[in-house]
Amino acid sequence: MKKIGFIGAYDKTDMLLYIAKILTTMKNKVLLVDSTINQKARYVVPAINPTMSYITSFEDIDVAVGFNSVDDIKNYIGITEELPYDIMLMDIDTPERVNNFHLDMADKSYFVTSFDIFSLRRGVEILRAVQVPINLKKILFAKEILKEEDDYLNLLALGCKVMWEEERIYFPFENGDLSVIAENQRVQKIKFKKLSVQYKDSLSFITQEILDHDNDSSVRKAMKIIERGV
Repeated sequence: MKKIGFIGAYDKTDMLLYIAKILTTMKNKVLLVDSTINQKARYVVPAINPTMSYITSFEDIDVAVGFNSVDDIKNYIGITEELPYDIMLMDIDTPERVNNFHLDMADKSYFVTSFDIFSLRRGVEILRAVQVPINLKKILFAKEILKEEDDYLNLLALGCKVMWEEERIYFPFENGDLSVIAENQRVQKIKFKKLSVQYKDSLSFITQEILDHDNDSSVRKAMKIIERGV
């Protein structure tokens, strides 16, 4: 099972649902773990009689909410062996959960932020409290790609036990995308059709990285299937 971590104070739920949808369309069994303080998945992913900790299925994606570690999830399912998934996506926003889910040993980990002060400073606060070295690639939500903003993030993160990957992934901060995401939440569907090309390009790139694909043709094919509703 591949373990993919997404660290940061910025809201990651919708992005991860879209990535998970691509992965399941490509016949991967996916567990999306929301182990954040706010547990947004509890509100945007439909569930029958949710408890403090639970796993529900949404559009072929298993979504786990309220768990503090992989062992907690195993206990909930009632197994001791490895979880029965191809890929586990972990949404984390505290240093305790970074340690509990052993993200330093994950197959890949990303740091997700926008450039508002809360997301930046709270995100770096999480990194500063992590006691083990960790490799991270930046996922940056921004209207414009500005070197000054990235330099500011690097300055804030000085002294953290982080090895930044050189490549960065940018998501456009578009009102149109936010409107589409809000509408998808209201109808409780994962739809790609009205998302911007730039947003879908970033989703494709991350999915391709998770799968270790040399090209994105199969990922693009899966996204087209989602858009057509097949």
